[in-house]
Amino acid sequence: MKWTKLGKIFDPGQHQLPNHCLQFAQSPQALVCDDFVRIYFSTRAVDPANGKYLSHIAYVDMRKNLRDVIGVSQQTVLPLGELGCFDEHGIFPINVLPHAGLVYAYTCGWNRRVSVSVDTAIGLAISRDGGRTFTRHGSGPVLGPSLHEPCLVGDGFVKVIDGVFHMWYIFGTGWRRYDAAAAPDRTYKIGHAVSDDGINWRKDEARQIIADVLGPDESQALPTVTEIDGRYHMFFCYRQSSDFRQNAARGYRIGHAWSDDLSHWVRDDLSPALPPGAAGQWDSDMQCYPHVFQCDGQTYLLYNGNQFGRDGFGLAVLEK
Repeated sequence: MKWTKLGKIFDPGQHQLPNHCLQFAQSPQALVCDDFVRIYFSTRAVDPANGKYLSHIAYVDMRKNLRDVIGVSQQTVLPLGELGCFDEHGIFPINVLPHAGLVYAYTCGWNRRVSVSVDTAIGLAISRDGGRTFTRHGSGPVLGPSLHEPCLVGDGFVKVIDGVFHMWYIFGTGWRRYDAAAAPDRTYKIGHAVSDDGINWRKDEARQIIADVLGPDESQALPTVTEIDGRYHMFFCYRQSSDFRQNAARGYRIGHAWSDDLSHWVRDDLSPALPPGAAGQWDSDMQCYPHVFQCDGQTYLLYNGNQFGRDGFGLAVLEK
């Protein structure tokens, strides 16, 4: 398998974003419609109370050539959670799934903590207008911390296979202060859960399904799964758990694994590999937050580049 990079296709700085959001189009996720593709992303506003970021979900509609922008949402698709709820301070990312004439959205809600920066959980919202707006199924999460997964449950990607809902998600293994003068950093791994209805989930509790290549301090994020020629392929991003924000050698890159049974996964980051951009290009130092989808017989990969998607997202196509 070989990817052909098609370049950056959306720059949030060139469009008016809703809710006073500025820059950032993180974790692009596609909803393929009849004659266009709607790509959801997480963008940021500044909380006037404290100057910190709040993450919101917006979308861009593109023609199926995935080059021409039709329009950008004039409002965020879902308000942030209520005071004290798991998604009070942000939603990042969102994964959308057409189901039974509706559009399900699995959200990763963020809330600030005192001893560490954040905690997360996975919520469900449902759209009855084709994905323009969503309403929460409830104020709480459908998947969250538990006995052996005590923190940072998020990044849910859901696919229905043979009538069963499968979710690949991340769970935190803990926080660690790598430098006495620095804030604690988190480590998380990819896990798996199943459901009969997309609402009530059964975890493979604390079972890391993707092997580490960087050692126990490898953080894995944002799994996305597709079937190609009868085999399931997962794409995700991974990095070192510390010193990753400014150090490109320790920052995010895209990983890959494959499976024939959805249970056992073989890690193989080199096939297919997505080469980094040349020095100075938008994805030269970082590649993160992948999302794979199929449209008109092609398999595409959306992803973010440098600075965690501050300047937008790009696209690659899988050669046949």
